[in-house]
Amino acid sequence: MTETQTQVTWLTQDAHDRLKAELDDLVAQRPVIAQKINAAREEGDLKENGGYHAAREEQGVMEARIRHLQELLHTAKVGETPTESGVAVPGTVLTVRFEGDDDTETFLLGSREEGSSGTIEVYSPNSPLGSALMGAKAGDTVSYDLPDGGSMEVTLVSAEPYSP
Repeated sequence: MTETQTQVTWLTQDAHDRLKAELDDLVAQRPVIAQKINAAREEGDLKENGGYHAAREEQGVMEARIRHLQELLHTAKVGETPTESGVAVPGTVLTVRFEGDDDTETFLLGSREEGSSGTIEVYSPNSPLGSALMGAKAGDTVSYDLPDGGSMEVTLVSAEPYSP
């Protein structure tokens, strides 16, 4: 993947440090998983060895997470959590109102790794909605393209700094 095709992921320093610690922990566990696989392999027939297959599955999941974290951290842009309210930038919690709807919706504009607690929905700044809202000020109405070819208008009601 060339540099222009790489998606940059915005992370706070806290999120970066947390993900780096998780990566370090997973890398440190590699010998433990390898030992489990070797111990299960020594039990005999691999076709009917549940322990061996479980250990291999665990290794596959762990290696996939390691690759994901390495790529994420490699392409991460570490920034401070915004302190200003009123402008949609990565790291802010946005409250929006969609055209024709009286209800509001609230989400974090950032990386899903940033909002990993699962208590808030996360939209990427690279998503159609996220990119349309980037830089918008409270009260601004922006339009973004829908997958079916149409477009939707959304009004930014508020933008507040995210605090996990």
